[in-house]
Amino acid sequence: MESKSADIQRALIVYVDFYKSTADDAFSEFVQLVVSAGLDVICSIKAPRQFPDAQLFVGKGKADEITQQAEELNADVVIFNHPLTPAQERNLENHIKVRVIDRIGLILDIFAQRARSYEGKLQVELAQLQHLSTRLIRGWTHLERQKGGIGLRGPGETQLETDRRLVGFRIKLINQRLDKVRKQRNLSRQQRKKNDVPVISLVGYTNAGKSTLFNRLTGANVRTANQLFATLDPTLRRVEMDSGRNIILTDTVGFIRDLPHDLVESFQATLEEVREADILIHVIDVDHEQRQQRIDEVNKVIELIGAENVPQIEVYNKIDKYSEQTARIEMADNYPHIRIWLSSQTGEGLDLLREGIEQQLRQDRKPHFLNLPVTAGQLRAKLFDLGAVRQDDENEKGGWIMEVELEQFRLNKLCEEASLDITQLQTLPAHY
Repeated sequence: MESKSADIQRALIVYVDFYKSTADDAFSEFVQLVVSAGLDVICSIKAPRQFPDAQLFVGKGKADEITQQAEELNADVVIFNHPLTPAQERNLENHIKVRVIDRIGLILDIFAQRARSYEGKLQVELAQLQHLSTRLIRGWTHLERQKGGIGLRGPGETQLETDRRLVGFRIKLINQRLDKVRKQRNLSRQQRKKNDVPVISLVGYTNAGKSTLFNRLTGANVRTANQLFATLDPTLRRVEMDSGRNIILTDTVGFIRDLPHDLVESFQATLEEVREADILIHVIDVDHEQRQQRIDEVNKVIELIGAENVPQIEVYNKIDKYSEQTARIEMADNYPHIRIWLSSQTGEGLDLLREGIEQQLRQDRKPHFLNLPVTAGQLRAKLFDLGAVRQDDENEKGGWIMEVELEQFRLNKLCEEASLDITQLQTLPAHY
């Protein structure tokens, strides 16, 4: 499904404000989204409300004002900053006589423009189809009056059912293809674990400087731009650390406030790289006045995809914009996280980030004593593959008592994959 933004140049935006405390920042971000889609903002209308109108989202008086402005300015599209129900979208189009899209449709349009890889295009199409499936009725409103029994049944019903069946079939096909992508990624991930190559994922709010930092660390040439969602497709590069140890660094799509849940579901294949990472580098725009709120928004998405227990290195980026800021490394309040202040644009502080990565990889690597049941043979084999086993003996029940040395979070992951409770396996050295 291709983006149509190339055909639409003049956008009238409607900002409905339910959250007055963050109105200025949210409005600015909304305008950036529209500009990122390649549209020309010809007019903005603000509509403060306590709650949305069931039929038109905004009141009828405000809808009349939007209609008048759209007609006078010859707008091609009207964009709302909140999700609209299919009925609200249809009612607004009938009222304004101009194409109406909501915030989700806008983000999907941007994603459609940015996707380059096979996987990225599949994920965008899946999200578009899931969004479209609830809105198919819009194209057949001219047949709504053709109802009734034998001989009176209108073609609209048949066509709508056909469209839904085709969309459902396409969604099923894309999910099958994405399953293959996930399996391929999982095989690559297992091989990296076997070779003891840590995976570190860059995460952060969109336009925080992740791709610039990625290019600095890897020497890659990932596209960077001062716009939202400049990066969509994940990129992986091998990096050799100062100690000689290799890591895999991944650059992923940026997050944003109120990221649509369906979008997160559609991008599970990509976001698995975040969930399965050994360390997250959380890139934060130190120059942004709402940076704490953006940190919270990113952590919400991290929790949503099940990566809240992955250790973080918090990188406060863009210190070059402040003469009083200097590159430094410190322990964050939420131990064991590390906080680093740097500039990905100038390179100041990159050596501290490398040091922080090494420190994070080392600080949790310690001996663990395990009492494994006989059913944990697969976990035992993985521990040997990782070279983590220091001692291995049989226990009285035919299982194994083992001393292993590796990071706590990695041991937790291995036990979780084996459907074993780590708290039931760990034992005291005295039992050895």
